[in-house]
Amino acid sequence: MRNLTRLAVRIAAAAVATPSLAADPDWSNVGKALGKAGSSQPGGVYRVGLPRTDLKVSLNGVALNPGFALSGWFEPTGKQAMLMGDIVLTQDEVNPVMKKLEDGGIEITAVHNHSLRAEPMTLYMHVFAQGDPVTIATTLHAALALSKAPMESAPSSASQPQATTQQIDLDTAAVDEAIGYRGKANGGVYQFSIQRAGPVKELGMEVPESMGSVIAINFQPTGGGKAAITGDFVLAATEVNPVIKTMQKNGIEVTALHSHMLNEEPRLFFMHF
Repeated sequence: MRNLTRLAVRIAAAAVATPSLAADPDWSNVGKALGKAGSSQPGGVYRVGLPRTDLKVSLNGVALNPGFALSGWFEPTGKQAMLMGDIVLTQDEVNPVMKKLEDGGIEITAVHNHSLRAEPMTLYMHVFAQGDPVTIATTLHAALALSKAPMESAPSSASQPQATTQQIDLDTAAVDEAIGYRGKANGGVYQFSIQRAGPVKELGMEVPESMGSVIAINFQPTGGGKAAITGDFVLAATEVNPVIKTMQKNGIEVTALHSHMLNEEPRLFFMHF
């Protein structure tokens, strides 16, 4: 199988617990400040999808689906929020966006590739912040304005024709059986989101599944029942090389190995393929 990259602004925020039982943030105000509305996810997470539809990226001759796991999240606990996520940028966009984020109090936790041989080259900037969610969203909007990331909101579901079942040109039942989990179709891609055993914490706060602490596996059909794949494993240090050896033994290319966070517990590595 060939591997694909993910083109996304993936921003996650979890609210910081406070002694008072304050109401959750007004997510409509967060969407307005960011310039694009999101949707609520399990666990109180607010997700905003920001696909880089402006980029026509290909890898090994395969055109990459711009909706291939491009998203961001906010999760409330009290009046403040913890932001975690990554932003997909071209090489020229990295430093202007980085400076604007840092000036606005958003920390950079990593900048790296996810794939090899993608054209044009894209880089992923991981971010972290704590504070008022509207203030965070305002800073994100100002930073993203220095890139060419489209900020238009998709038409509401009421204005779109309702599809019945998304057709995926793959034997998804066989894929489910092989992986041992059930995937789901999303924008022409068959996706798996698998929770790692045990909680993941950042600065003592548990990172929810819907904020990027899961193993992600994506299949994009390429015709004839075949697929290109992308994803990343969330691994402890002792798991890294056994997984790499297994992937390589079975012809799956490992494309990156790095961290996404600075203060996570336990220490984790993200292995992209």
